[in-house]
Amino acid sequence: MAIHTGLIPAMEIDNIHNITVITNSIAAARKILESKVNLLQNMIILLASAIETFLSKDGRNKIHFWFCPSKVEWPRHKLVDNQVKASICIPIFPSKDSHLFSKKKECNNILGEWQMSFANSLKKGHYFLNFEDEKQRVIKLTYAKGSSWLPFIGFTNSLCAHFTRITTGHAPISEYRQRFFPHLPTSCPCGKAEVQTQEHIIMECDMHDPSMCLCNIIINSFVHFLTDNPGAFSFDNG
Repeated sequence: MAIHTGLIPAMEIDNIHNITVITNSIAAARKILESKVNLLQNMIILLASAIETFLSKDGRNKIHFWFCPSKVEWPRHKLVDNQVKASICIPIFPSKDSHLFSKKKECNNILGEWQMSFANSLKKGHYFLNFEDEKQRVIKLTYAKGSSWLPFIGFTNSLCAHFTRITTGHAPISEYRQRFFPHLPTSCPCGKAEVQTQEHIIMECDMHDPSMCLCNIIINSFVHFLTDNPGAFSFDNG
């Protein structure tokens, strides 16, 4: 789009024979000359046709592409960038009609259906913990950046197993065991809860350092809690 916007007006100026395009993406410039199908084919065909007309109109006409990386911080790059962001431009190809926009919209719809079906599904279990981010928003499913929860856990296998065990409720606590052994006691050994639940252990239980107890289920704080209390929800102590 940037090359298209700059080249078309330049080629329409009378007595212009040499045009130099300075870009931070030579890959984008090469697409103008490629014949293979790609997502921006309609725009590329129009631009390639205009270039062909310009070059064939006069034997002196030439177009040069120069590469200038963004990290060089060339002042003119910054100037053009500021001018473009400040301008109001009606695109030749509205985004609502583009293939890329349609693809993004379809992807967002699929992701939304996935998140809704997961939120309403019983397959995740009745004891699944819905964690919150630092802004106290419930974390939703995503396929980007390593999924919804794994980036917060890191690469420690034991911590990941520990986290998964308590997130799904499959942990050696009475809330889980009473489904299989209803005749066994359900109270927490600390004596403060009739049923030893996930929330009780995280927020109230005296068997762990009181200063470590959480007041909500923010995922970063929860991961720190598991790191500082390796015995919590551990089968070794079950």
